[in-house]
Amino acid sequence: MRRPPSYARYVRVSALVAALALLLVACGGNDKKNSAADKNQQGTTASKQGGVFRLGIIEPTAIDPYNSQESEGILVTKQLFTGLVEIDNATSEIKPGVAEKWSKNSDCTQWTFNLRPGTTFSNGDPVDANAFIRGWTRAAKQAAASDVAYHMAGIAGFTDIHGTGDAASKPTATTLSGLSAPDPNTLAVKLSAADCEFDKKTLQPVMSPVPASAGEADNKTFNDMPIGNGPFKLKEPWRHDQGITLVRNDSYFGQKAYLDEVDLTIQPTQDALEAEYKGVQSGQYDYARIPPALIPQAKATYEPKGGFIHKLSYGINYLLVNVVNPPLKKADARKAISLAIDRQAIIDGVFKGLQTKATSMIPPPLKAFYQPDVCAECATPDIAKAKTMAAAAGIPPGTKVSLAFNTGGGHEAWVQAVQEQLQKNLGLKVDLQPAPFAELLKKEKANDASGLFRAAWSADYPSG
Repeated sequence: MRRPPSYARYVRVSALVAALALLLVACGGNDKKNSAADKNQQGTTASKQGGVFRLGIIEPTAIDPYNSQESEGILVTKQLFTGLVEIDNATSEIKPGVAEKWSKNSDCTQWTFNLRPGTTFSNGDPVDANAFIRGWTRAAKQAAASDVAYHMAGIAGFTDIHGTGDAASKPTATTLSGLSAPDPNTLAVKLSAADCEFDKKTLQPVMSPVPASAGEADNKTFNDMPIGNGPFKLKEPWRHDQGITLVRNDSYFGQKAYLDEVDLTIQPTQDALEAEYKGVQSGQYDYARIPPALIPQAKATYEPKGGFIHKLSYGINYLLVNVVNPPLKKADARKAISLAIDRQAIIDGVFKGLQTKATSMIPPPLKAFYQPDVCAECATPDIAKAKTMAAAAGIPPGTKVSLAFNTGGGHEAWVQAVQEQLQKNLGLKVDLQPAPFAELLKKEKANDASGLFRAAWSADYPSG
């Protein structure tokens, strides 16, 4: 999940249910030269031992669990670290990870996790209760400046070590008072309020264990070469803006990885999806996300071979709106923006019909919570009403509105479509502001932030 920097400063408008369109071709054998490049006409194959899997990504914000947050960073961190629980991909339920079993008291304020004895990090250090306390405390400290520490906000003592979020708030403690280790294989967690789904929340990478060598969150050596307890380990330190290489961790306590190695090439954010797709076509990569404009071509070429994957995800894409600073400070201004956007036209024109209009902040795959048509008027544009509301809110034609978005994720086409619609339907001057993901987050948090931001939400854990 990616949440706004401050709920009080932002609201959401104009959403699309996110969908995945991917290519997956055959993985190679033990010889790097004999990889998917030689087999990309055969489609997918059954799992087998060995081989190298190759894909392209953009530069992550972090692969150290204390701040691993976007899809690229989490992709790597989840291979390097295993937490208390894992997700069962077949059932979407949680299953034991490092914790063999766990229990809670009657009001869900105290949890006890019983850990597998004898598990280790890839360097041989023990993965015990103190390793989890160390990892959680390290990320929760205010000095860590973690963007994802909020996942631990329910643990007793969190605000004492992290602060309240206010710029003037200072920590009064150096440890999380809600964590303790009655013995090496038992982690006890006390919460500040009832939470009967806390076990599921420990899926987050930020709640990974770390060895003593991790030090504090500003330890660059560990930041670039984290030592974890997952199915893979780093072959060498992260080569920023170049690549990341993972190799199988043979000391992993669970099912050993089939692959010998995973090679992730870091591409420039500009036209990253196009580079991934071309990489599959040329034999450079075994997997790629598909640029929206090339979805029909990719589907026609790869679906008959079993290499085209399309499914709705547990998330949405949306526009985040700053409500503190002009020009969209007034509610009617934000409603005007929403009513002026033709979501179906974007779905048909940009995504070739492979996404869905969102009339609720919760996407349909989350059946326990999905409520259709919470925003029924979001389904169709109403230009006349949008113009009336825009005039009343003080954003007449010619008003400048910024629209910031992260590059490298395939968002260029749809934010350009939004720009064109707002300029055509409301006469606004929409300034597109592309930026790497980390810079986008800084823009959102700035005191003078204004306008629109491309954002997304996905489920943190299988709730309900």
